[in-house]
Amino acid sequence: MAEQSPRVVAELGRPETPEETAARKAENSLKHRQRQTLNNLLLALGASLILVLVIVLLVPRSDTPIERDVDVVALAEQAQIASDDPLAVPDMPEGWRANAAELRTSQADEVTAWYVGYLTPSDEFVGFYQGLDANPTWVAGLLARTLAAGTVTIDGIEWTVYDNRESDDDVGNARYGLTAEAGGSTFVLLGTATPEEFETLASALTPTIEAQK
Repeated sequence: MAEQSPRVVAELGRPETPEETAARKAENSLKHRQRQTLNNLLLALGASLILVLVIVLLVPRSDTPIERDVDVVALAEQAQIASDDPLAVPDMPEGWRANAAELRTSQADEVTAWYVGYLTPSDEFVGFYQGLDANPTWVAGLLARTLAAGTVTIDGIEWTVYDNRESDDDVGNARYGLTAEAGGSTFVLLGTATPEEFETLASALTPTIEAQK
């Protein structure tokens, strides 16, 4: 039987050497493995996307916003170690929901404050800060440097009023505010709630303020 002639490679214009043949086969084998690896990767990615889609479809969802209702009393007891003055735990009427209660420290003024945020019955926001050994700069920062608009007396306590409801300035949550001082504490109320709702919160703070006079 006649011996088969070596394969002529067009690019070379001559038969391949054994070394070139081995290199060509090795390269083809490498390309095949790379294609297999890419195919496996694409299959795995597709399977993962299908699994995620199934999970998303199976998990129940609600259009109702998640609103936390935190335990203000318990958190105040934990935070009390930071203050010699009693931390305020206002007794709010039905329909008020606390969504935050914590100690906050201002990086600019290094003032530590007990903070509680509420959602009101009208679904607005109002929160209060009880600044411990606070200063005017800290108060001004919370209220977006708003000028006082007057005073109001609530349960015998005089509060300074700050009103940005008609302003086009970006004042964050400080659309309306009240401040009062007692003992070593400075109380700052701010938010988007109505003045009547602010008055409700201020009244609930009266026992704490009276105790520090």
